[in-house]
Amino acid sequence: MTPARFFGSIDPLVRLLLVAIVLATILPVTGEGRVIARFVSDAAIFLLFFLNGLRLPRRDVMRGIGNWRFLMPLFIWCFAGMGLAGWGLWQAGMTILPEQVALGLLFLGVLPSTVQSATAYSSLAGGNVATSVVAAAVINVAGVFVTAPLFALAAGTASTGIDIGGLERIATILLLPFALGQLAQGLAGGWVKDHKPLVSWMDRSSIAIAVYVAFSGAVEQGLWSRVDLAAWAALVACVAVFLLVGFGGSWLLGGLLRLERSDHISFLFAGAQKSIALGAPLATVLFPPAIAGLLLLPVLVYHLLQLVLSAPLANRLNPHPAT
Repeated sequence: MTPARFFGSIDPLVRLLLVAIVLATILPVTGEGRVIARFVSDAAIFLLFFLNGLRLPRRDVMRGIGNWRFLMPLFIWCFAGMGLAGWGLWQAGMTILPEQVALGLLFLGVLPSTVQSATAYSSLAGGNVATSVVAAAVINVAGVFVTAPLFALAAGTASTGIDIGGLERIATILLLPFALGQLAQGLAGGWVKDHKPLVSWMDRSSIAIAVYVAFSGAVEQGLWSRVDLAAWAALVACVAVFLLVGFGGSWLLGGLLRLERSDHISFLFAGAQKSIALGAPLATVLFPPAIAGLLLLPVLVYHLLQLVLSAPLANRLNPHPAT
């Protein structure tokens, strides 16, 4: 396989994130440009959540909220179970990782699940796609309210300064545009449906901009000298343990709940995958870029490895794989 073909086979969001990290390494935004870059990043995040509000039908949110037998255990697992695993790995990682990178393991643990990739892999594995879409979407909406205070509570004095101002930024940049998108569904919802490829690229670009700004700040603070090869190896090992807990725990919990096979598969991918689509914007809204860039390292590594693991797992679970 040629390098061009290999790069083309990578998930489009991963490609954009890699470009953002390389660009931040070579041309980090510095000085007065940081103010402009932060404004552009906030505007991109505002647009991202406005589009999310337009895209998610209100009736689906209400239907998902009503499926308590599936949704409540998923909610507890995503935020409490995975959050506890993140707390444990943060404690273990403090001795082998830079302080804020280790703290990023806790931040990873309290993030909600993905929407797009969890749904896509659930479909490939023969899961209940409708349940995946609704549950992951509802968990993501809840994550806007839950992740920041849960992270602050679990991190305690190491929470890097989440305060009322940070929560106000969440309300202004994340919740307000989502609410406006919900209200504007009757006017612009059809446009989103008719321009799905464009909207997908707008989503991905917004996330990539947030990552670029965050990593620019981290690069300026000496990211690549602070995280050496030994630290990278330790980070990958911690994330591998996290993947084992996430996927193994989700599958075991779905079995204990005696879910039907299609719902069991949906629970696996919705419970194990973590959302960089919320993680990157939330980190850049809550923290200065230098801190956000380091906190996001575990999230980025987990996001990449969860995609690598999910594809063969979905094929293995599907009783009638495509030939």
